[in-house]
Amino acid sequence: VVCRDGYIKAVGQADVIRNQFSGASFERVIDCSGKCVLPGLVDAHTHPVWAGDRVHEFAMKLAGASYMEIHQAGGGIHFTVEHTRKATEEELFSTFKHRLERMCRAGSTLVECKSGYGLNLETELKMLRVIERAKRSMDIGISSTYCGAHSVPKGKTATEAADDIINNHLPKLKELKLSGEVHVNNIDVFCEKGVFDLDSTRRILQAGKDIGLQINFHGDELHPMKSAELGAELGAQAISHLEEVSDEGITAMARAECAAVLLPTTAYMLRLKQPQARKMLKEGVIVALGSDFNPNAYCLSMPMVMHLACVNMKMSMNEALAAATINAAYALGKSDTHGSIENGKQGDLIIINSSRWEHLIYQFGGHQALIDYVIVKGKIVYKNERCGMM
Repeated sequence: VVCRDGYIKAVGQADVIRNQFSGASFERVIDCSGKCVLPGLVDAHTHPVWAGDRVHEFAMKLAGASYMEIHQAGGGIHFTVEHTRKATEEELFSTFKHRLERMCRAGSTLVECKSGYGLNLETELKMLRVIERAKRSMDIGISSTYCGAHSVPKGKTATEAADDIINNHLPKLKELKLSGEVHVNNIDVFCEKGVFDLDSTRRILQAGKDIGLQINFHGDELHPMKSAELGAELGAQAISHLEEVSDEGITAMARAECAAVLLPTTAYMLRLKQPQARKMLKEGVIVALGSDFNPNAYCLSMPMVMHLACVNMKMSMNEALAAATINAAYALGKSDTHGSIENGKQGDLIIINSSRWEHLIYQFGGHQALIDYVIVKGKIVYKNERCGMM
C-alpha cells in the first residue's frame, strides 16, 4: 500500500492488507497475481548529459586500440567535451530526457547523474542546470554529481586544473546552492595515471566535502592508484570502478563502510580485468552496481548490468539484486528512503510479468517484455502496452 504522499504505508500478505484497509478507498489497485513486485532499480553511476556520440570509437576498440590510445588520438573524453561545449542547454536537455526515459522503462527509478564533459566552469554549470531541470520536471529520482575533474583540460596541468576547480568551480557551486538554483549531491574526480594523481584528487575531494558534497569518485580503474585507501581515509560514500584495487584498499573500504560501485559494462566493453566482486563481498565491502552509461559504454539497462555482474563477476542473483537496489541507494546516501520495499520508504517499485523475480536477470535483454509497471513515489510512470497480454 502506497499513500498519496508517495510513501509505503504497509507491506504484507494480501489477506492481512485487505483486512487492515477494509474501510479505505484507493485511486488504483493493481492485480499482481502471478507476478513479482520488486524495489525500483537504482543506477549508481552514469554520465548521461553529453552531445556527440562515439560510435566510430567502438570500431577502433574492436580493432585493438586501448582507452588511453583513443584518448591520446583526440578521441575519448575530449571528443565529447568539444561537442558538449557547442551544444545548447535545450539540446542537452532533450537528449538527456530521452535517455532517462529509456532507463526508467528498464526499471531504474533512481539514477546518479554526473557532469564532466565541460571541463570549464561555463559548460559544467550548463550540464548541472540540465540535471537540475530534469530533477524538477521528471518523475525519476536523480542524485546529481559535479565531475569537473573528469579529465585535465587541454593546455593545463593536473595541478592547475585542481586549482581552478577549488578556487573557482566549487565556490560557484556553493553560491548556486545557497541561492537554490542548483543543488549538487556528490563530488567526483577521475583519479588515474595521466589524469588526476592522488594529491590533486585528495585536494579536490576535500574541498568538495568542505562545502557539503558527498565524496563519490572514480578510482583504481586502469592502474593501481591507492584510490580506495584515499577514499576510506576521506570518508567517501562510494568509489567506482576498482578494477585495479589493492587488497589493502578492499580492507580499508570494508572498515570505512565505503561502497564499491562496480561497473561490469565498462570492464566488458573495454576488455578490462573484471573487478574482484567475490573478494570484496567476502571482506564485507558494500557492493553496488551502476551502468556507467556514457559515450564509451552505451548501456541504459540495469537488468543487463545485473546479468553481466552475475556471469562475469561471479555474483549470485540475490547479490546482484541487492547491489542494484539497497546497496546502490546506500552508495548515493539514500538507503534510508530508497532501495527496498519497507514501511515508510518511498514507493518506488517495478512489477514484472513472471512468478519468479530471477527472470529479470536470467532473460538477458528481455526487460522490454518483462516489466509491466514502473512506479515512482506511488505514481505509475511507465506501463507496458503489452501488459496483461503475455
